[in-house]
Amino acid sequence: MQFAIHGFHKTKISEIVKEANVTQPTFYLYFKSKEAVFQELVDVFKEKLYHHVAQSKLPADVAEEGLMERIAYGLRAVFELFQQNEEVARIGFVVSEEATTIKAEMTAQIESNLTEEARLGYFHTNVNFSVVAAAMVGAIEYLAITKLWTGSHTPDELAEEITQLFLHGLKI
Repeated sequence: MQFAIHGFHKTKISEIVKEANVTQPTFYLYFKSKEAVFQELVDVFKEKLYHHVAQSKLPADVAEEGLMERIAYGLRAVFELFQQNEEVARIGFVVSEEATTIKAEMTAQIESNLTEEARLGYFHTNVNFSVVAAAMVGAIEYLAITKLWTGSHTPDELAEEITQLFLHGLKI
């Protein structure tokens, strides 16, 4: 993926078509410009990410003993998206000019999920969910870059660690 390797400005259409094994005329049948293909990649990533985050909201009927696994399930889906689409995830979550907005919208969705989940009785209501959501997004980004994409941890391992940390903290 040329954009993930070289960034937007240094990537050339000739490199994109070579990697895709198509001609430049074929490229222009589907995309008007380099900007259009880049935006399409960002939009597809963003749509999948937002879907996973929205789906991670806990339903009203999760039993106490299944809570940790259900939360880890939602986080695992996000990390699997990042692993299976590493180049596109790097573009959408790190490289693109929209990355800050994507992370802000993800944070807002997580905050909304947490607020609703607290209303359902899963969490304390005296917690600043804006801070918790921002911390989660920051952790997801940092762990994707330093652990997932380096191959040192799997989506399962990262989801379990984050879930354990946010649900139970560091206290013995």
